[in-house]
Amino acid sequence: MSGPWVLEPLHILLRLALAVVLGGIIGIERERTNHAAGFRTHILVCLGAALIMLLSAYGFADFAEEEGVNMDPARLAAQVISGIGFLGAGVIMRNGVSITGLTTAASLWVVAAIGLAVGAGYYIGASVTTFLVLFSLLILNKAEKRWFAAQRKYTLKLHAAESFRGMAALSEHLEQKGVDIISMKASHSADKENEEQRAQMQYTIMLKITAANVLPALIDRVSKLPGVLEVQID
Repeated sequence: MSGPWVLEPLHILLRLALAVVLGGIIGIERERTNHAAGFRTHILVCLGAALIMLLSAYGFADFAEEEGVNMDPARLAAQVISGIGFLGAGVIMRNGVSITGLTTAASLWVVAAIGLAVGAGYYIGASVTTFLVLFSLLILNKAEKRWFAAQRKYTLKLHAAESFRGMAALSEHLEQKGVDIISMKASHSADKENEEQRAQMQYTIMLKITAANVLPALIDRVSKLPGVLEVQID
């Protein structure tokens, strides 16, 4: 049987192999930077998307000539785009006001699109997209850190004894370092069962820092203030 709905086994093998290669290239970058979804995950997503595209386009060739049958090669593959969202959501984590994993979730989504493109035989589009994804993850990542450093915001969480009176000294130190205080909130510790915790205060300070290299010295200075028990920065 031949026709537009039939693909030779060798071509099927080549498309699946290319999906492994392109997905693995992006996965290596994510694995290298120690992200939750790394080398194998990106390979599996790209390979699975390519297989679904192949199945959607060529897996029902036996029914293509049947009367009343309308073939739609994009129908099954379209579900990959919505389905990949569940996997992407699994790598997004929230820690206080900070959210991590968005870039990895986006890379999984685009890897699924690359797999679909490979499965459909759109090799040039899949290859160029892989190159652009790597350019974004490697080159633009460094450029973003350099260009937008002045707009970066951090949250300083300070656990201190209730008798802590060092906020004036802290504010003066931040001003000397060129750190802008955007907002500040103070509250008693929420744990009412522990007597020691009840005597603590928690300060949440939103900062705008122009140079990330001041963070180690800032944390060290704050942790040495009298009455400070714990310092966290996100």
